[in-house]
Amino acid sequence: MNGPVFYWQALNRALDAEMALDDDIITLGEDVGLFGGTYRVTEGLMAKYGEWRVRDTPISENSFVGLGVGAALAGLRPIVEIMTVNFALLAMDAIVNIAAKVPFMSGGQFALPLTIRMPGGVARQLGAQHSQRLEQMFMNVPGLRIVVPSTPQDAYWQVRQAVRSDDPVIILEHERLYFSKGPLDEEAAPPPPHQAAVRRQGTDVTIIAWSRMTEVALAAAELLKADHIDAEIIDLRSLLPIDWAICQASVEKTHHGLIVDESSRFAGAGAEIVATLHERCFFSLDAPIARVAGLDIPVPFNGALEAASIPTEEGVADAVRHLMARS
Repeated sequence: MNGPVFYWQALNRALDAEMALDDDIITLGEDVGLFGGTYRVTEGLMAKYGEWRVRDTPISENSFVGLGVGAALAGLRPIVEIMTVNFALLAMDAIVNIAAKVPFMSGGQFALPLTIRMPGGVARQLGAQHSQRLEQMFMNVPGLRIVVPSTPQDAYWQVRQAVRSDDPVIILEHERLYFSKGPLDEEAAPPPPHQAAVRRQGTDVTIIAWSRMTEVALAAAELLKADHIDAEIIDLRSLLPIDWAICQASVEKTHHGLIVDESSRFAGAGAEIVATLHERCFFSLDAPIARVAGLDIPVPFNGALEAASIPTEEGVADAVRHLMARS
């Protein structure tokens, strides 16, 4: 059992562990080599594995993500770091038209073992062009897998599982989680990469969240104790595919559901989750499943406005109170 580590350290250990096992694993991206990554995730890897396997690239996402796709097709297992999910917009052709399509269009003849790591989410005053949450866009692309680790333990194992996968896997890492701390047991048996986790048992309402919003949901559950509301917290851990079985079982137990989504409310990931759970759990519900989400605006730079544009623990608790009052 290892002690508490930072989220970024768990990611670093996962990359190190996999690269030590397989010489075909390379990592590439802007500043991943000498600088050690924007959030220190690749720190020390170039010194250990050399510049052939840890490659600094030009500021050209369409080029180096395409290079990663080609390397995967040629037999390597590349890990591409895009400095921020916002810059993935420059590499959409490589991700959507090639990585997600080749295994299917080749009838399974070509695997595509590509891992793409991307920081994202609302950090602290990075401006609208560096604060987007684009998970719903990638969720609409069949052929991709998307994991959203919220703890160092999940970050460690979901990275290792992604690197071993023969499918293209996107890892969305929230920028405000990198310096969060939690336990890491490198010897523990990992759960399946796309299995949801019950972070808190409860009886009255199911709150479903992912990534940093899991922390917000857990904090809201503590506030709700004063109202004698016992909230169950589900951390999705994966957005493509979604573990509907665990979500459905929880909603059928509590008869109430609330989705917490940092991205914009309109056409966001939360909208799909609400729609599917209504189809699956309609006759078990005492009230319609509700949503708390980011405002439908570009994220403001001003700190106070930025904080007001995304879900907070108080806002989630208020939404649960309203939901329970309706039933």
